[in-house]
Amino acid sequence: MNIKELNLNSRYKILVTGGAGFIGSNLCESLLENGNTVRCLDNFATGKRENIDPLLYNPKFSMLEGDIRNLSECRKACEGIDYVLHQAALGSVPRSIKDPITSNEVNVSGFLNMLVAARDAKVKRFVYAASSSTYGDSENMPKIEDIIGKPLSPYAITKYVNELYADIFSKTYGMETIGLRYFNVFGRKQDPNGAYAAVIPKFVMQLMQHESPVINGDGSFSRDFTYIDNVLEMNIRAMVSENPESVNTVYNVAYGKRTDLNELVGLLKDYLSKFDAEITNLNAVYGPNRQGDVPHSLASIEKAKKLLGYTPQFDLKKGLKEAVTWYWQNLK
Repeated sequence: MNIKELNLNSRYKILVTGGAGFIGSNLCESLLENGNTVRCLDNFATGKRENIDPLLYNPKFSMLEGDIRNLSECRKACEGIDYVLHQAALGSVPRSIKDPITSNEVNVSGFLNMLVAARDAKVKRFVYAASSSTYGDSENMPKIEDIIGKPLSPYAITKYVNELYADIFSKTYGMETIGLRYFNVFGRKQDPNGAYAAVIPKFVMQLMQHESPVINGDGSFSRDFTYIDNVLEMNIRAMVSENPESVNTVYNVAYGKRTDLNELVGLLKDYLSKFDAEITNLNAVYGPNRQGDVPHSLASIEKAKKLLGYTPQFDLKKGLKEAVTWYWQNLK
């Protein structure tokens, strides 16, 4: 995506929290490419210094090491900022089940600190990472922003509370907020390692190492996998939108198609075998379903199309080809 087409003013000063993470570092890079001044706030709990090392030489980039659980550090990060793109969080449903207290401290208390700091710094707009996990046990398909169910994990609760706080700050203090419910984002810089790695980079790494990918369940669970460039487009559209109807609400960020895990593994084998023919012979192995997982996830993106002009450029296959090439070149 060429973000210059979105009327992104290069005079903006933008804070990206969690800017050393997967999505945050891609955002920092895209914003800098358009000449904006970017400040990154990260405590490197899950973010990686190598994600932002190439940016440190850019005079318009600054790195602030800090924790959103510390209000004074949030205030410092927001000084002189026009827009906040809040990506900092402790992700992962299993992590939140194992340690709900820390997930709550970061995702709820930390989020509230950022809202207060942004309010007091009088930023123009606060765009934040919400989550498709908010739909919980709702069986409605596709997922429409106004219809949600009960959360199925501590993580899902924290992300829903974010939406409630943002709504209250909009109504009570006149802040402009926009929440972006991400659906299974994947792409370059996404960490394939660790107990809480996302499914696509984990499968890619297993296949590249000639290991059978491990699927939780029978492989019939499906997801609306969303390539990183679609997510960048939505963040920037949300930030610069001049449509008064587009603010103080939430949007699905997805492509609008779902793919089951068995099909996903088949696609990954196909694309990776272009680099290593032996990968074709690897087959998935199956384990128990993962606690807190929803069976199927599919987003309606009509609201984002209508109010923000969202036009996702990458379907799953196009995004996977880009991602697989990046992993092969950078991690093999």
